[in-house]
Amino acid sequence: MELRHVTAFVAVAEELHFGRAAQRLQMAQPPLSQQIRRLEKELGVQLFERSTRSVRLTSAGRSFLGPARAVLAGVDVAQRAARAAGRGEYGRVTVGFAGASSHESLPLLTRALRASHPGIELVLEGQTYANVALARVAEGSLDLGFVRLPVTRLGVSTRVIAEEQLVCALPLDHPLAESESIPVAALADEPFVSFPGNAGSSLRDATFRTCETAGFTPRVVQEAPDSYTILALVAAGVGVTLTLTSCRHIQQNGLAYRPLAGSTVQLQAALAWRTDNPSAPLRTVLSVAATALPTPRPPMDRGAGPSRQTSFDASS
Repeated sequence: MELRHVTAFVAVAEELHFGRAAQRLQMAQPPLSQQIRRLEKELGVQLFERSTRSVRLTSAGRSFLGPARAVLAGVDVAQRAARAAGRGEYGRVTVGFAGASSHESLPLLTRALRASHPGIELVLEGQTYANVALARVAEGSLDLGFVRLPVTRLGVSTRVIAEEQLVCALPLDHPLAESESIPVAALADEPFVSFPGNAGSSLRDATFRTCETAGFTPRVVQEAPDSYTILALVAAGVGVTLTLTSCRHIQQNGLAYRPLAGSTVQLQAALAWRTDNPSAPLRTVLSVAATALPTPRPPMDRGAGPSRQTSFDASS
């Protein structure tokens, strides 16, 4: 059964006049009559009673009219949905992120997207650490990932959304907690709590690099899958950890945060996506993110007037 035959039937059934129906469909009357005959032949029933003076629906035609209208309405909905998706107004975007470090940026993005494009669904996959998120974006199993720079994978585009520093988290009753800032070397003999070594955590990598630069390898006595658990273990006295400034919102009884003395270690949080990803909804999410999560200004520009928004090319 061809869709054009159903369209022709509905037009004739509503007009009850082949001439007016043909005019409505912007076609000649003979082809319209042929389409109706073909439809009747395919169905094996007569849909119209025709005479030189009138056209009437048969009982089969009346029964067919409701479902035929439903078919055309469904096709119209499908067409509008496809066009909306093509414009980036409808669809799904998969997003990988990891816990505490995204607790500020992710809600800003989801709320902004819900307000401006409610037809786009974000499928959120938590505990997807930065390195894992980057790998999955590159392979195509994620549309968008919260990652940390540097990113060296070919075919992956990024945009910085935040700049953070490493800080030390330690038990409140620890002797070093009395210091205003803590030299990294002072942590050489301390037990550490950290993310698992195979989790793909960029924070763990940064912790090891920072400690090795200070002349030691951190002694990890306990691993945990997220910052909330790690900081709870620190508060319980299991060890110390290096965490990010974005995680200081996690407050635990018995937990203290202290800056690292003389530290210039800075991590840039970024969004990452495949440059050749053809998804129109992804382009819409990236455009919304450019406003909801603007790229921080360079340090030399900070404090010099209102914040600037980084331009974003959705085709990059």
